[in-house]
Amino acid sequence: MPRPLHALPKAHLHLHFTGSMRHSTLIELAREQGLHLPDALEQDWPPKLRATDERGWFRFQRLYDIARSVLTKPEYVYRLLRETAEDEVAAGSRWLEIQVDPSGYAQRFGGLTATLELMLDAVEQASAHAGIGMAVVVAANRTRHPLDANTLARLATQYADRNVVGFGLSNDERRGQAREFERAFRIAKRGGLLSVPHGGELMGPRSVAQCVDDLGADRVGHGVRAAEDDWLMQRLADRQICCEICPTSNVGLGVAEQPADVPLRRLFDAGVPIALGADDPLLFGTRLLRQYELAREVYGFSDAEVAELARQSVRSSSAPESVRKELLKGVDDWLAGSPE
Repeated sequence: MPRPLHALPKAHLHLHFTGSMRHSTLIELAREQGLHLPDALEQDWPPKLRATDERGWFRFQRLYDIARSVLTKPEYVYRLLRETAEDEVAAGSRWLEIQVDPSGYAQRFGGLTATLELMLDAVEQASAHAGIGMAVVVAANRTRHPLDANTLARLATQYADRNVVGFGLSNDERRGQAREFERAFRIAKRGGLLSVPHGGELMGPRSVAQCVDDLGADRVGHGVRAAEDDWLMQRLADRQICCEICPTSNVGLGVAEQPADVPLRRLFDAGVPIALGADDPLLFGTRLLRQYELAREVYGFSDAEVAELARQSVRSSSAPESVRKELLKGVDDWLAGSPE
């Protein structure tokens, strides 16, 4: 029998706030408020998505916005993060960096600063409740003006001592060149934050290279298309720039036809550090544990290789040194233990 994957200590570095909501919670909150959900979010869940064209991405975004609309009260934010923390612990995740774009909620919760403070307080409580280390990545939206990103970067740096550890850039990569957001990432890096933009998901290797060259990426959200360029993979490996690979999400959005088409093995064998992520469980239907199961079942990773994936996620995280040491020791112990 193989070793149980839920017992393997790991870090989760690619999870979005709204997308981390439990499906059952979405249904419950919508009913409570008399909000109508489309079939794709209720009986036909998880939705069948394809974001490889503009229309498909628009539909994905619309479902996301509908999900966001149920979070109307601060107590719902606390609940979402408490449940997310519980789900993470169940998957063996011991450190979580959750991505938040406060602009999506600012009107509802009294502005950008008040929204971020609410989320940070909810993260603190959830972390203590579930016994998992948690931190926040503030993410700008590629489809909005770069000046908005500058504002968010400044805000994020003001909370670097309150668990904000990184600055990201998400949404449709076809809609905004990385270099347009260079100033925002400079502000974030100067403030001591990690640069963690999305790239190489809907666009090819060049998008990953731009994240590295223009935004000084410490990690790349997705980055999966880097596998199409040997030289780029070598560069990521040499500089130990982590790719946050989300296999289920890649299939869900049509980036790959099926899990076997996600080049996880190719990137791993090239020495590119990898942190497996679930991206948006609410829309893709699976959480972190499933990504590790895929590593074993579809990509043929041995227990030693799965353990190395977990180590890479920990090393690429912003967890304090003491937490890292403890997690890495836990990984070694998992591997040293006999399979059940």
